[in-house]
Amino acid sequence: MTELKTDLLVIGAGSGGLSVAAGASQMGADVVLLEGHKMGGDCLNFGCVPSKALIASGKVAYGQAHSAAFGIADAAPQIDYAAAKDHVHNVIAQIEPMDSQERFEGFGVKVIREYGTFISSNQVQAGDYVISARRIVIATGSSPLVPPIPGLDTVPYYTNETIFDLRERPDHLLIIGGGPIGVEMAQAHRRLGSKVTVIEGQKALGKDDPEAASLVLETLRNEGVDIHEDAMVAQIRGGEGTVEVVTENGEIHRGTHLLIAAGRKANVERLNLEVAGIERTRTGIKTDEALKTTNRKVYAIGDVAGGLQFTHVAGYHAGIIIRSALFGLPSKAKTAHIPWATYTDPELAQVGMTEAQARDQHGNRLEVARFDYHHNDRAISERKTKGFIKVMVVKGRPVGATIVGHQAGELINLWSLALANNLKMGQIAAMVSPYPTIGELNKRVAGAYFTPRLFENQTVKRVVRFVQRWIP
Repeated sequence: MTELKTDLLVIGAGSGGLSVAAGASQMGADVVLLEGHKMGGDCLNFGCVPSKALIASGKVAYGQAHSAAFGIADAAPQIDYAAAKDHVHNVIAQIEPMDSQERFEGFGVKVIREYGTFISSNQVQAGDYVISARRIVIATGSSPLVPPIPGLDTVPYYTNETIFDLRERPDHLLIIGGGPIGVEMAQAHRRLGSKVTVIEGQKALGKDDPEAASLVLETLRNEGVDIHEDAMVAQIRGGEGTVEVVTENGEIHRGTHLLIAAGRKANVERLNLEVAGIERTRTGIKTDEALKTTNRKVYAIGDVAGGLQFTHVAGYHAGIIIRSALFGLPSKAKTAHIPWATYTDPELAQVGMTEAQARDQHGNRLEVARFDYHHNDRAISERKTKGFIKVMVVKGRPVGATIVGHQAGELINLWSLALANNLKMGQIAAMVSPYPTIGELNKRVAGAYFTPRLFENQTVKRVVRFVQRWIP
């Protein structure tokens, strides 16, 4: 065994782990980084990057078939599914160097391509190495949750870790799970020529605002995606090319391929956490607001911490760790300003509280400002008028924003900024947006908040009439 001592040991080279390792090393800390699988983790190899690339292929195909409204004849797209997957892997290859072992070794990080296992409270074994560290960061991420459905082990199935290697287009793709991954893959595959059936045990996009989610689901249904909600799966049977999913209500859904998109589970199996005195929760590793585990020398960040499972959350957590572990400064992770987006067409984005959550917490103090896409001139010119933005406001400050429509994932950035800095609606309204842009929606919804105060206020009208009598 080779023994190493280091200031900071990072277990996992996904988004969060890479950010911690790069930042800490460049600031002067001695850093060791462990990765037993692929550099870049789930996001680069199996998640955010390949899914958005496949979605882009589907969007191009859909555009060719629906261009008549722009004065260009509709044309049946000639879809090469394998070539679309080539596009996906080309995109991954272009981004890979940013997450490569060579790049991080250039920062001064010692990269060991092995999984890590705790052998004491401050020691981790990785292959032939035993690493002793002053601080340890667990950033092992999450993996697809494969539910224990009777018969699932007898049929071939895909998860997000394998679907992007499929080269032959599914004739009929069955998707178990109606969350963001399920609906994104459903629309992408439908646009690339597959029949698609989504089977969801509760409500599809159930964590999002119901009004916004229903608009997305209506769009998918109009495009030909068959969506079944409140359909708990009881059994799976069949074989290669003939899969049957049987629900508890007796429905049988038949397809050629099966994708499991039923959630995520934290990657903790290899860690041997008990040896290090680290407690787990139902969803991951137990942490406090500073992301420290029950072993005060060990942090957990990103998906493995069991909270919001998004790449940008892992990146945000990395900043918390840098401040705490390197400088010894107090730093707490917050969630109120964390946005998320589902990259369907139309997109669906959220930050802070939904309307229902805000009403539960704030009651009659809540005001909801709303503005619809069909009043935005840029949306009209691009025929992207489906959607709306609504902002939940309490005492003049936004506490949440819901956006469904074109570029919702871009628009939500401003509201994350507003929540992170406790901005007032007046400060948003004071912004000047270039005309015509989709971004004007953010300013216009702030204006909608002030409209009744200015234009429907009798006191304001009396003051204006009084002033008009006296000014020359």
